[in-house]
Amino acid sequence: MISLDWTLLLQAGNFLILLLILNFLLYRPLVRVMAERSEKIDGSHQKAKDLDSKIQERMEAYRAKLQEAKQVASEERNDTRRAASQEEAKILQEAQSQASEQLQKVRNRVAKEAETARKSLRSESDKLAHQVASKVLGRSI
Repeated sequence: MISLDWTLLLQAGNFLILLLILNFLLYRPLVRVMAERSEKIDGSHQKAKDLDSKIQERMEAYRAKLQEAKQVASEERNDTRRAASQEEAKILQEAQSQASEQLQKVRNRVAKEAETARKSLRSESDKLAHQVASKVLGRSI
């Protein structure tokens, strides 16, 4: 059994001395190292958050620039299409006017040829009518 004598007090004293020694040699340095480690981890987490926010800002700036570039490209494409449409309309207008001019020239030439043919046919029909009448009547008219 346990006896209550002076050795119990000696063991309690040894225990308290051991606690003080362990406190100075082990617990305080361990707590300090753990606190430093926790601060480093918190600092790393904060750096990661800051880096993430910078990345997000840059991504937003990139997206805005990309959207702006798309808009500029779209406007340029529309301007080019508009200019091409205007050029096409101009070319078609010129082609139509040339075609109209050529058609009018052909109509005028055909009209002149038709008039010439009519005059020629009238003179020939008059001659032919005189010849027919002369032959039918048997005398010259």
